[in-house]
Parts: sequence; C-alpha cells; structure tokens
Amino acid sequence: MRPNTIIKAIVFDYGNVLLDWDAHRIFRPYFPGGDQDIDAFFAEVGFMEWHRQQDAGRSFGEAVAELSAKFPQYAHFLPDYDTRYADSISGPIAGSVAILQRLKQAGFALYGLSNYSAEKFEFDRPRYKFFDLFDDMVISGEVHLLKPDPAIYQVLLAKIGRTAEECVFIDDSLPNVTSARQLGFSAIHFHSPEQLEDELNQLGIL
Repeated sequence: MRPNTIIKAIVFDYGNVLLDWDAHRIFRPYFPGGDQDIDAFFAEVGFMEWHRQQDAGRSFGEAVAELSAKFPQYAHFLPDYDTRYADSISGPIAGSVAILQRLKQAGFALYGLSNYSAEKFEFDRPRYKFFDLFDDMVISGEVHLLKPDPAIYQVLLAKIGRTAEECVFIDDSLPNVTSARQLGFSAIHFHSPEQLEDELNQLGIL
C-alpha cells in the first residue's frame, strides 16, 4: 500500500495497549475463589469508577481512606491497591512495543494520551524504557481530565501542535476511540498487536 502522507503522528493509550494492566492481580491473595469473586467485589464497591477518580487526579491515600470507611469489611486489604499497585502491571506488551519502535524508526511523531494516575505514572515511567520513544504525552491525572471527554484530546492537540486529522489514535476502550473519531482522528480500537499492525497497514502507515 502507498504510504499515508496525511498522517504525521501516532497517539497511544498506555494501559492494555503498551502495558498489560489488570487490577485483579492486586486482590487475588484475598479471593481464593478466583477472578469471578473479585468481579463481584468490584461491582459491590464500584471499583472501576473509584479507580477512575485516581486517574483524574485524586490521591491514592484519600481514595483508600474513603473506601475503607464506606466498606470497613474490606479495610484490611484495600491499602494494597496503593502499596501493591505495581503488581497490577505484568510488564510491556512486547508486540505493541515492537510496533512503537517501528513507527519511531519510520519517522512518525509519537505521543501518549492515557488515563493514568499522575502519582503512579511518576513511579512507572522510569520502569519502562519504551516511554523514552514518545515525543510528548498527556496524562489524565496531571491535567485532571479523563478520556473520553473531548477536552483532554484538545489539550493534547494544543500541546503537540497537530490537527486531529494528522493523527492516528490507538486505545483499547471503544468509548475513547469513538470520541477521538468524532473529533476527526483516525482511530483504532486495540485488541492485539497483530490486529493493530493489520489496521496500520490498511491505513498505509506500516
């Protein structure tokens, strides 16, 4: 396929695109019945919405204290969400990182746009060298905005001096992808490195 001359930049989400993140890993010691029991716990306490508030900038200390007071029966292990947070990440997704490296070698500008706690990203960034490949990034916890809010995409575009039409956006969340498309991005709903490579090929990028 002929190279795509419109696309100048590739924008990556981080969690479950470049990093294998799963909060179940933190809580498995307390739920011998398995992930189904953890899912029931998540539903009971509203875990994912609670987690998103840290991605929006709330501190982990405040979050743990609040939920422990609301659900004292879980207060003995909720601090693990903070102290063992690193266990939620098993490491880089090798196939995705390989694609990131190829895009860098091909001359594309690379940017990050991630819902990520600023507190935890400060710790995680030096742990994974592939972050050095990015030209710039916007972290939700630093700007106190969350995808799929269109405002955070506009923050990124203003920061990098690009139009949405010049960018491909890659994310594992369909609502985030939909929001990007509505703003004019070419957007890929990530499922696997193989699928990502195929869709980048279809766009004339790889």
